[in-house]
Amino acid sequence: MSDLPSGASRVHFIVGDPIAQVKSPSGVTQAYHARGHNAWVLPAHVAPADLAAWLAGVSLAKNVDGIIATVPHKFACFDLCATTSERAAFLHTVNTLRRNADGSWHGDMFDGLGFVSAMQDEGCAPAGKKALLVGAGGAGSAIAHALVLAGVSELAVCDADEDRRSTLVQRLAGLQRCPVTTGSADPSGFDIVLNATPMGMQAGDPLPLQVERLTPTMFVGCVITEPATTPLIAAARARGCQSMTGAHMFGRVRDLMVDFLLGT
Repeated sequence: MSDLPSGASRVHFIVGDPIAQVKSPSGVTQAYHARGHNAWVLPAHVAPADLAAWLAGVSLAKNVDGIIATVPHKFACFDLCATTSERAAFLHTVNTLRRNADGSWHGDMFDGLGFVSAMQDEGCAPAGKKALLVGAGGAGSAIAHALVLAGVSELAVCDADEDRRSTLVQRLAGLQRCPVTTGSADPSGFDIVLNATPMGMQAGDPLPLQVERLTPTMFVGCVITEPATTPLIAAARARGCQSMTGAHMFGRVRDLMVDFLLGT
């Protein structure tokens, strides 16, 4: 595979605001090339107010096959899809869009499945465990859904946006798989403690939860990929906790997205 795109290259975008922190342009492009596909992922920094117009313009290009959505566009991109998977329809959020035969967009959400798969890779089986999730945004919603389907015994969700948190708690509780409640920043009593917020991405960010209450028996995870080790993960490791980073999640999500975008 050439190190440079050609006129025959297939184009994909990752759209977000901000965008400089994302790993997908190189990571997903490399995954395509490893499978022998002449496809490239390009970053697009688009403000929320411009998202619909941007997607409408990009859709006119016949060599654009897919869109990856990151913060804060995952909920808005759901509304711009003509069709979605059942998982995305339940969550009202997507992170990956591919073309339908008529040129419209079909969306799915892989953050939750990828995160739980990465947890299992790192030795944490969610079934039967009590989980605390901080963050009910696009990624957090998907992770919460995947944890419930993976068989956690209890899930508590903490988010500063009360409406968003309550909507997610009610929706997941309706599945009647396990108790789903409103949580806090106190991880006491939980087996699994996860951060699905951007807190830790910027220097000086507050910690997303009370790290002084972490104990060595807890598994601690974070969705952030940059920095590679967030202050939360550093604090968890200092307290003897088993942990996973956003990089672990990204590897799993990347493979799921590429399968989806290639229709495999």
